[in-house]
Amino acid sequence: MMSSKSLAPKAHTAPYLSISVSLLWVFCLSSAFSVQSQDHDAIEEIVVEGQYLYNNQVNALRTPTPIIDVPQSLSIVTADQIQQQGFTTIGDIINYVPGVNNSQGEGHRDAIVFRGVRSTADFFIDGARDDVQYYRPLYNLAQVEVLRGPNALLFGRGGTGGVLNRVTKKALLAEQFTDLQSAVNSLGEANIQVDSNLDLSDRSAIRFNAFYEKLQNHRDFFEGERIGINPTAKFELRPETVLDLSYEYVDHQRFIDRGIPTADNGRPVEALQDVVFADPELNQNALRAHLFRAALQHEFTDSLKANFSAFHGDYSKRYENFYVAAYDSFQSPSQVTLDGYLDTTERSNSILTGNFIWQPETAGLRHTIIVGAERIDTSSDQDRYNAFWSTTSDDTEVFSVSRPLLLNSGVGMNAFGVATVNRFDRDINDDTRVGIDVSSVYLQDEIELSETLDLVIGGRYDNFAIDVVNVVANETRTRRDTKISPRGGLVFKPAENVSLYASYSESFLPRSGEQFANINGSNNQLDPNTFTNVEGGLKWDFRPGLSLTAAFFEITQSSPQIADNNPETLDVIDSEISGFEAQLQGQLTDDWTVSAGYSSLTGEQVGRSGPTGLRPRELPEHMFSLWNKLQVSSRLSLGFGVTHQGESFINNANTAVLPSYTRLDVAAFYEFSADYRVQINIENVTDALYFPYAHSTHQVTVAPPLHARVSISRRF
Repeated sequence: MMSSKSLAPKAHTAPYLSISVSLLWVFCLSSAFSVQSQDHDAIEEIVVEGQYLYNNQVNALRTPTPIIDVPQSLSIVTADQIQQQGFTTIGDIINYVPGVNNSQGEGHRDAIVFRGVRSTADFFIDGARDDVQYYRPLYNLAQVEVLRGPNALLFGRGGTGGVLNRVTKKALLAEQFTDLQSAVNSLGEANIQVDSNLDLSDRSAIRFNAFYEKLQNHRDFFEGERIGINPTAKFELRPETVLDLSYEYVDHQRFIDRGIPTADNGRPVEALQDVVFADPELNQNALRAHLFRAALQHEFTDSLKANFSAFHGDYSKRYENFYVAAYDSFQSPSQVTLDGYLDTTERSNSILTGNFIWQPETAGLRHTIIVGAERIDTSSDQDRYNAFWSTTSDDTEVFSVSRPLLLNSGVGMNAFGVATVNRFDRDINDDTRVGIDVSSVYLQDEIELSETLDLVIGGRYDNFAIDVVNVVANETRTRRDTKISPRGGLVFKPAENVSLYASYSESFLPRSGEQFANINGSNNQLDPNTFTNVEGGLKWDFRPGLSLTAAFFEITQSSPQIADNNPETLDVIDSEISGFEAQLQGQLTDDWTVSAGYSSLTGEQVGRSGPTGLRPRELPEHMFSLWNKLQVSSRLSLGFGVTHQGESFINNANTAVLPSYTRLDVAAFYEFSADYRVQINIENVTDALYFPYAHSTHQVTVAPPLHARVSISRRF
C-alpha cells in the first residue's frame, strides 16, 4: 500500500507567505518605475484597444459587419480583458466564454471543446490557419474571437463546432508609446512583456511586441519557459493602400503533466492529487515556430475594397512523455501501469488569401458581397516511437505508486522490484510524410431587404487533396475531397439595437483528421464527416457598451462508415448535440462592468444500431461564468469572478466522470497615474480541490490551489 511519506505534500512555501513575497517584489519594482517627469504625468489615459480595435466588429468575418447583424453566436475578448483578468493562456480565456470548454490536450497543446466537439486544430491567427498542436501565447494580441457553430464558408475544413481566431497587434501610424508589463505569481511563475510603437513618418510605423515567461505551478517537476518576439511594420503606400508586415518567433519548452487516474467508481483519485505520474527528465515538450504574415488592403472606391494576405509558418515540435494507461483502485491501488511515446512534427504551412468586398445598391437593395479565394500548401512530417521497456519488451510497465515514482531518465524500478530501462528508438509506431494542397473559392452576399430584414446567403467550394507516404508500411496513399459548404441566415431587426436571427451552416472534416497523420485502411475510402448547424438567436444592445446575446442551436454530425454486413456499402451515422447559450457584456453603470455567460448542452451518441443512451464526452450540461469590475474610487477598482462547470464524462463509454466544480476569483487594481497601474488577481479564493479537464480515463488534471498573481503595467 502507499505510505503516507510517499504521498507527502509538495514542499511549497505557504501560500500567504508566497503572496507576501510577490507583493514585496512588485512593490520594489514599481517603486523603481515611479520616478517620472511632469510630462509623463500629463499623458492622458489611453485604452489600448480603443485605438485600433472595433469592438462591434469581428476581424475573422472579413466584412465590415457589426456583431448585431451577424446571424451567428460569437464572443470577443479584448486585450484589456486579458490583462484585467490576468489571463496567460487560451484556456484561461475559454473559462469565461459560453458554449465552449477546455480539454487537457495531453499537457502540451491547446484543446477546446466547441459545443461538444473537441478540437486541437481549429485555431487561426489573423484569419490564417494555425493548426499545429501547441500552447498559443497572448502577449501580442489585440483580441480573441470565438465563433461558434460550423464555419466552413470563411475557414474551410474543420471548424466543426467553432473556431478561435487570434487578432494580433499591428503597427500604428502617428502613435508613439512603450508599454511594459511584469507579473509574478505565488506558485513561482513570472513574466515580462513589452509593446512598443514608433512612427517613422506620416506614412510608416513599426511596432515591437515581445515577452518572456518562466513557467512553474503547484505540481512536482513542472517548469519551463516561453519566449515570443513579434516585430511588425505598417506602410501607407498610398492614401487608399496599406501594407502590414509581421514576423513572429515562438520558443516554448515545458514539462508535460498528464494528471492522475480515476478509481473504480469513475472519479479522480483525490488521494493521489499530489503524485505526478511522469519521468522528471523525459516528460518534456519543445516547440519552435517562425511565422511570417503580410496583409495588403486597398480601397478602389467607397463601395469596393480588397484585401490580400500571405502567411507562412514553419513549426518544429518534439514531445516525449509517460502517462497512466491503467489503474485498478480495487485490486491493486498501490500500482499503476505507465505507457509512453516520443513524437516529433515538422510542418510548413503556406497560405494565400484574397478577398473583394463590394457594397453596391441595386434595385433598391443594399448588398455587402465578399468574393474570396484561398490556396493552402502544407507539408508535414511526423513520427511516433512507442515506449519499449527492457522488462516487458512492450510499451507498458507496472510501477509502484510513490512520490516521486521510481523512474528517472527512462531508468527505474518496476512494481516487482526489478530494474527496467526504457528506450524510445526501438518500437516505431508510425512515420508519415504528408503533402496537402487545398484550393478554395467562396461567395457571400449580405442583402438588406428592408430596414428591418437582412438576408445572408453564400457558399464555399473546397478541393482538398492529400498524399501520405507511410514509411513504416512502405506505401503511398492519396485522396481528393471536393465539398460545397453552404451558409444562410435571416436577420430581423424590429429596432436598430435589437436583432433576431436564424441561420444554417455546414462544415466538413476529411478522414485524415485534424492532424492528417494518415489515410490508411478504410479511411482512404470514406467521405469526410459533415457537420450542420441550425441556430436561432437574439442580440440586444441595451445601450452603447452593454449587450445581451442568446442562441439556441443543434449540431448534427454525419459520419459515413463501412457497413458491417457488406463492405461495399456505407452506413451513415448521425449524432446530435443541442443547447442554449447566453452572454451579457458591458457597463451596467459608469462604475460597474460585467461579463456573464451561461450555456446548457445536451447530446446523445448514435451508433450503427441507433441511439446508444450515452452522452458525448466532455459535454457539461451546465456552464456559468461571471466577471464584475467595480470602480470604487478614481484610483481603486475591484474585480470578482466565478466560473462553474457541471459534471461531465471523461470518456465516451461514460464510465469515467469529471466532477462539477465552482471556482471564485477576486482582483484589485490601483492606478498611481493615468499610465501606471498595479493589480493583484487571486484565483481559487476558497482553495477548492477541483479537476478542470481531462484527456482520457486516467489522465485528469489537478487544478492549482489558492494562488495570487501580481502585475504592474506602465506606459512611457
